[in-house]
Amino acid sequence: MLQVIFFNVTNGLIIGAFYVLLALGLALILNLSNVINFAHGNFLALGGYFAFAITPVLGYWGALIVAPLLTAALGFVVERLLISRVYSRDPVYSLLLTFGLAFVIQDVCRYTWGPNGLPLGIPDALSQPLSPELFFITWYRIFMVAIVIVAVAGLFLFLRYSRVGVRIRAGTLDLDTVSVLGVNVRLLRTFNFSIGCLMAGLAGVLAAGQIGLNPNMGDDLLMPSFIAIIVGGVGSLTGTLFGGLLIGLAGAITTVFYPSASEAVIYIIMAVVLLLRPRGLMGEEGMLT
Repeated sequence: MLQVIFFNVTNGLIIGAFYVLLALGLALILNLSNVINFAHGNFLALGGYFAFAITPVLGYWGALIVAPLLTAALGFVVERLLISRVYSRDPVYSLLLTFGLAFVIQDVCRYTWGPNGLPLGIPDALSQPLSPELFFITWYRIFMVAIVIVAVAGLFLFLRYSRVGVRIRAGTLDLDTVSVLGVNVRLLRTFNFSIGCLMAGLAGVLAAGQIGLNPNMGDDLLMPSFIAIIVGGVGSLTGTLFGGLLIGLAGAITTVFYPSASEAVIYIIMAVVLLLRPRGLMGEEGMLT
């Protein structure tokens, strides 16, 4: 029984890591631009497919670096051509735009790479289990967790110490004042959207090596990522981080004792948090109003 629990806890950490990467990108875009990006899960899928296309040329390690950058570049173009046109409108316009964009990206992936699942090859050394007793923990799983830790730490350090990062954090509090101080808000929003897509692309490459590729692969991770933002607190990236890990572990542990409730438990957690603390565990007062 103990081994089963340990197995599910490790699965929960892996899934929670995907939630964290995806949710942090979503939170960045939402906090600064007030855009609910329903296409974010599809950017995750694009990151995985870009890695699949690049791997025969650059190998897995090259694809791990280049594919997220390509996803960020595509996010840059999408924001400039489409998303930026609805900033001054009611938020429902951006919601509908990204909702339609999600279907477009999904169909492009399906047309280009086919509707069936595809494997993303990983180095043989990473596919080996840690030990015969811990056969369910491969070096790739440890590698994924390590990459997520480095990526999240890098993001927080960037937002804390870089000039652009400080401007992004200031813009989430008062974008008008940042604009008055001479900051190019349009370019700041574009760069911020690209960073969010970069996080999604990285999550896509890591997820593809674990669960394979299919055009709908981001759909299963998108809604829990939104829930991670709500549970952690809208406006708080630290809260989003803990929210993603919390719902990932909660779903995995519930699987041990009551498998049919493994998906429902994250919605129960969200409901409880909203009832007891409407702004989320670490959210700022008034962010949901």
